[in-house]
Amino acid sequence: MPVRRPSRTASLRLHRRFHSRILRNCRDVAVWLPPGYGDPRRRHPVVYFHDGQNIFDPLTSFLGQAWHAGERAEELIRARAIVPPVMVGIYNTGFNRMNEYAPTRGEFTGWDGEKCRSTGDGKRYAKFAATELKPFIDARYLTRSGPRDTSVVGSSMGGLIALYCALWQPRVFGAAAALSPSVWWDDRAVFRDFGRLPRKPDVRLWLDMGTAEPGWEALPLYRDVLVGRGWAQGGDLEYREVAGAEHNEAAWAARIGDVLRWLLGRESVVGRDR
Repeated sequence: MPVRRPSRTASLRLHRRFHSRILRNCRDVAVWLPPGYGDPRRRHPVVYFHDGQNIFDPLTSFLGQAWHAGERAEELIRARAIVPPVMVGIYNTGFNRMNEYAPTRGEFTGWDGEKCRSTGDGKRYAKFAATELKPFIDARYLTRSGPRDTSVVGSSMGGLIALYCALWQPRVFGAAAALSPSVWWDDRAVFRDFGRLPRKPDVRLWLDMGTAEPGWEALPLYRDVLVGRGWAQGGDLEYREVAGAEHNEAAWAARIGDVLRWLLGRESVVGRDR
């Protein structure tokens, strides 16, 4: 892989039209590199984000509201609060987003108020992320490739598919952060799918939701499902109800620093495999 002299500043690279044979489509992929990246003796944990155009740059984000994950990561790195990561923003594909992020077939209401159907391609999307995109990133960047150093983050339907990435690909993604996940999808299919697990996968989960979001009361019920399958709140399960927070990019941007600290905090990575 090409390695340059370590940079003192963070940088953002864009891989345009990354092709997936599994999904038979293309999308852009943004890769954020931390300050100091480029030393071949030093490798980095990787955080994958769904809805990648919303993560770093207001110019590409929905309604100009970005999460500013790069800025938050830099602040935490300077404070020596986290291990410097490589962060990967997986762009969605517009209207097809609901097909790729849905774990099952189902119906949803579009922005125009029309009823639409999802083909439920979530499992194929998770396979794309795990078996096509991740090998591409690991081959080109200085990454730690094991599941304990590989996490996935998303919000809303992106939060739902983040949970399913951990469920379907636990040997790839060792942690998932679901911000305001759409647990309502398909009559709460996520309750059923996690509730009937014969064995809990070795993955850490973050769940949060704002109390001003419609249907937020379902999240503690889902938390109880996970606890019933063996996750321990305060251990491998982080659960938060955010007072007054709404369902939008600004609310998720306000929480991304805490998410990064939970995923990448120096205390949480002690003893991880390299």
